[in-house]
Amino acid sequence: MQIFPLVCLVAVCVVLWKSLSLFVRGKSFRIRWEMRESRFSTELFYTLIVIYCLVIIGFGLIYFILSFQGVILVEGGELRDVSVLGSIIHSMYFSGATLLTIGYGDITPVGIGRLFAVMQALIGYILPTAFVMRLVQIRGRGRDG
Repeated sequence: MQIFPLVCLVAVCVVLWKSLSLFVRGKSFRIRWEMRESRFSTELFYTLIVIYCLVIIGFGLIYFILSFQGVILVEGGELRDVSVLGSIIHSMYFSGATLLTIGYGDITPVGIGRLFAVMQALIGYILPTAFVMRLVQIRGRGRDG
């Protein structure tokens, strides 16, 4: 039974890595929306929302899977043994707070969870930058051609 959480963890990491790398390299959805003379890229905005949701859910699943190995999220400075549903809720909440705000401090990772939290926080800083760079690149191509 110890191999299943590890396989799930690897699968979630692969999906996250693939999604982020496709976004950064400029790959987009097959459906293309054209908005001429507009400063807002609907396609890029939707892509960014999907990427954010994937990262939040993906890292939430990583924290949840790691919780099978022991308590990795500490709430209020105390180790609390929560139900499976409570663990999923805590994991998703912590993931969203870490990605979008670098956390509130009410839930703290322990052990290997700290490494994943740092990686997620770094992704939270890099994604808006990649979004702006991609937008500038698209606008530059539109002016040239």
